Amino acid sequence: MKFKRFISLLLVLMFAFITGCSSTKETEQKSAAVPEKTENAADLILATTTSTQDSGLLDVLIPEFEKNNNYNVKTIAVGTGQALEMGTRGEADVLLVHAPEAEQKIVDSGDAINRQKVMYNDFILVGPAEDPAKVKGLTVPEALKKMIESKATFVSRADDSGTHKKELELWKISSLDPKTLEAAYIEAGQGMGATLQIASEKQGYTLTDRATFLAQQKNMPDTAILVEGDESLLNIYHVMQVNNEKHDKVNAEGAKAFVEFMINDDTKKLIKEFGVDKYGEPLFFLFKE
Repeated sequence: MKFKRFISLLLVLMFAFITGCSSTKETEQKSAAVPEKTENAADLILATTTSTQDSGLLDVLIPEFEKNNNYNVKTIAVGTGQALEMGTRGEADVLLVHAPEAEQKIVDSGDAINRQKVMYNDFILVGPAEDPAKVKGLTVPEALKKMIESKATFVSRADDSGTHKKELELWKISSLDPKTLEAAYIEAGQGMGATLQIASEKQGYTLTDRATFLAQQKNMPDTAILVEGDESLLNIYHVMQVNNEKHDKVNAEGAKAFVEFMINDDTKKLIKEFGVDKYGEPLFFLFKE
């Protein structure tokens, strides 16, 4: 009897030992898969456009990146032009921007490397739901011409952002000068969210990315989408590292990790689903492989 009890106790102890080893191994595997963030996590400076912040996308992506990488992301949301300038001065580690022609210049200069396409959405012309200039449904050149003719208020970001660059491009290809609007052409010099608010208050028109407009629409119910779908309104976002060989203070490892994070399949899934639950449609789209 005593022998049987001894055997039973031995079996229990052996089972506990095996289970403990298995649990320890599983914990070690999890730790290897997900690096534990420490108090000594390095800072990573991300210079990006205000649209990625105003839309709420960064509120989803940054915590996910930090959870799986030992970095503290310090986001500086400014116009794309300013973000690119930070890159050329080595004042940021990684850039997430949306002005392809301007981006290519800093790649060509060697200030940025590893430029990768991330996502796209589109620009839209929005304005008072009553549409006093009668631009709804027109092409971009037709709409801008109507605004000039009717002396409609137009609010420009005027901050060298990707949106501002696109706006100037649209006036140019339409062979129109917005300065002919005189006082009706308002230069906000602010981010997209603030510019939308000014346009709403002034009962004016403005160019915005769709994501920021949908995220802010509840604050300006009398503002509506009036012109959309034109090929010239495509809005492409790229991510890139600031070149550490040219700027020695850049966090090269962190920047590379962020670029890889932005183009991996798990992040693509987050981007693809972002906005669907709240707006019934995604705010950003992925490029087909």
